[in-house]
Amino acid sequence: MPFNRPIPKSKQPSKSTSSLASLVEAEKMMQVAVLLPCSAFVGWVFGALLDKYLHQTWISLVGILFGGISGIIYVVRMVVTAGAKRGPGAGPNSDNSGTGK
Repeated sequence: MPFNRPIPKSKQPSKSTSSLASLVEAEKMMQVAVLLPCSAFVGWVFGALLDKYLHQTWISLVGILFGGISGIIYVVRMVVTAGAKRGPGAGPNSDNSGTGK
């Protein structure tokens, strides 16, 4: 008995829904691009304020490092959350055809 592959269900959203989804994805990418420099800048500002208050010279460098690391951690958490919402196998090459390729 030959195997007939089932006809996949057509899940084509309306044009306005797909355009809204693409705008949301673009906003997320812009957020990543702006978040890292802003977090390093905020760390630098707080470090400079502590430098001035405590009469030191090294705290601003620690603030830059802390801000950059915290920004990277936030971006990684955001990417992991976005991947979990899509679900496993929801990449661009997954067509669920069942051919094993």
